[in-house]
Amino acid sequence: MGTAPTSLGELGWLFLRLGTTAFGGPAAHIAMMQDEVVARRRWLSEQEFLDLLGATNLIPGPNSTELAIHIGYARRRWSGLLIAGVAFIVPAMLITAACGWAYLRYGSVPTARWLLYGVQPVVVAVVLQAIWGLAPKAARDWKLRALGIGAVLLCALGVHELAVLFGAGAIAVLAARAWRQPAPSQPTAAPLLALLPPAAALGNAAAVTLPALFGVFLKIGSVLFGSGYVLLAFLRSDLVERLGWLSDAQLIDAVAVGQITPGPVFTTATFIGYILAGPSGALTATLGIFLPAFVFVALSGPLVPRLRESPIAAAFLDGLNVASLALMFWVTLLLGRAVLIDLPAIAICAASAIALIRYKLGSSWLMLGGAAAGWLVHAL
Repeated sequence: MGTAPTSLGELGWLFLRLGTTAFGGPAAHIAMMQDEVVARRRWLSEQEFLDLLGATNLIPGPNSTELAIHIGYARRRWSGLLIAGVAFIVPAMLITAACGWAYLRYGSVPTARWLLYGVQPVVVAVVLQAIWGLAPKAARDWKLRALGIGAVLLCALGVHELAVLFGAGAIAVLAARAWRQPAPSQPTAAPLLALLPPAAALGNAAAVTLPALFGVFLKIGSVLFGSGYVLLAFLRSDLVERLGWLSDAQLIDAVAVGQITPGPVFTTATFIGYILAGPSGALTATLGIFLPAFVFVALSGPLVPRLRESPIAAAFLDGLNVASLALMFWVTLLLGRAVLIDLPAIAICAASAIALIRYKLGSSWLMLGGAAAGWLVHAL
């Protein structure tokens, strides 16, 4: 870890900027954080960053937000944990709440096809560059490289991401024990797997209340592993089928807003809270879905550096880290296939890669440049 002290102002400004410009979902957010805190500022070593990334995959909630909170804790302990997490969430919350206001006033979500067209090719370049930088550390020997390839193949076969992550960790532990004499028996890192109990089930409510809204989103934030598509399934089960607060069309609009706005996809909750109960509903839903992330990181953050002291836990982390990169790689392949559909999109991706590798341009500026390029192509 970098030895130079980090001020709370510097920490807050970085994550405020990332929260305003980090389009593209968790893989892109993680790549941008790697660029800022490892490559540019050297606040963390590549191994420390990988260990924090692995730890976020062991707990439910929004991975990129939890990684921001972990970084804040690593640099300034409890005050940094709070500042980094809030700074990363607030810009997206405000933007998404504004979309909720526009939705209620005009009956539709803002059109942003040009924005996605320009930004998504940049996302592909940013994530691939981050994977390229982290891969030598995560896959540093032939066993871990083989494990990473196997993880990508399992993703391609549709195996659930949690099974890939925990399976890779277990295999790495078995391989480590097979290649050296067993270490004295030590407790494993079970505290990382601790989950908060879900909120009590809510009855079928005829009206939306703030406590009920908070309970729904607290439960989702406490138990949800996985991507935005998993979030969609949880939201539909509670808000459409069980409570009847939203229609399917409204839910799809809410998820679309979460996808096209910067920052955490979980700010979909902000949009839903706004259309259900106005500004107070937006704040309540946001607090409910993100509060578990702060609790989980507060519980697990102090344990992460100690895991390297245990041979078993360290081997598990090695397997988890290489599997995490494999998941990022697979998601990026799918995104690339979906967005690199014509010559302008391929050109934006290639130009972004050159700017990243050759000129070391910051990923936040590239995101803004991609948005401008998308607007230009759309206008022409």
